[in-house]
Amino acid sequence: MLFAAAGYNVRIYDIEPKQITDALSNIRSQLEHLEEIGLMRGQLTKEQQFQAIEGTNDLKYCIEGAIYIQENVPEILELKRSVHQKIDAIMDPTAILTSSASTIVPSDLCSHLKNRNRFIVAHPTNPPFYAPLVELGPSPWADPDLLPQTTALMKKIGQSPVTVKKEILGYVLNRIQYALLRECFSLIREDVVSVQDLDKVMSDGLGRRYAFIGPFETAYLNAGPNGMLDWGRKYGADILRVCQSFGGPEPFEGPTVDKMQSEMVKYLPLDKLDERRKWRDARLSALAKLKASFDSGEDKDN
Repeated sequence: MLFAAAGYNVRIYDIEPKQITDALSNIRSQLEHLEEIGLMRGQLTKEQQFQAIEGTNDLKYCIEGAIYIQENVPEILELKRSVHQKIDAIMDPTAILTSSASTIVPSDLCSHLKNRNRFIVAHPTNPPFYAPLVELGPSPWADPDLLPQTTALMKKIGQSPVTVKKEILGYVLNRIQYALLRECFSLIREDVVSVQDLDKVMSDGLGRRYAFIGPFETAYLNAGPNGMLDWGRKYGADILRVCQSFGGPEPFEGPTVDKMQSEMVKYLPLDKLDERRKWRDARLSALAKLKASFDSGEDKDN
């Protein structure tokens, strides 16, 4: 949808025909919704954008002539390597081959490829239409022009790319997300707070700050006239003392997960999940629209 909105022709492939049918149906529904709420991207109509997206169960037809290829199979190393190998045999040697991998490092994904010099991880944030961040992690064998090309392309389709400068398990987003989840898990295990109240700490506290600025800018704005230097002097010792009280990582299983599940089901029954997802997406779209209006105003001011 993002590429079609920017004027590109798109082909989507899957081994299961139903996946393609369902995807196209979902795309049409989403385009209609985006038009209704005024968040359509680009200059094309929703029908023009939909017509630019074609489904196929023929991998060769999907890949031939493509300038950009994105693999989105589950986070299973051997499965991803197998798919990449099939793409490698078909792709143009100047094309960009990317993976949506969220934890596996690029060298593990592409070491066996002939075109590994054209491989880069482009990990999007879900859902990409409302959360535009994309983490870019080039392979160790990447051509010098690969990262700049991919960065420019992501910006052209309206995304917000960041560069992961070295290989690291989990990249940046998931390392931060998992660190947060690890401590949340610990707080529930120790019965410090309820599951619902913990979610409220994020939605009514940290999440509201971080919807517009990151943790370092938050700290910077809370500091004195000397910025981070003052912040470190004021809060550094307390931060260290709290961090030293953290436990180590634990398996995400057992009685704590049972407790989390029990509390979640009480205030969000399983048969209400689809309804709640629509509620979530409506608010994400409203936030995206608000941020777009702010960004437009800032551009005019500048």
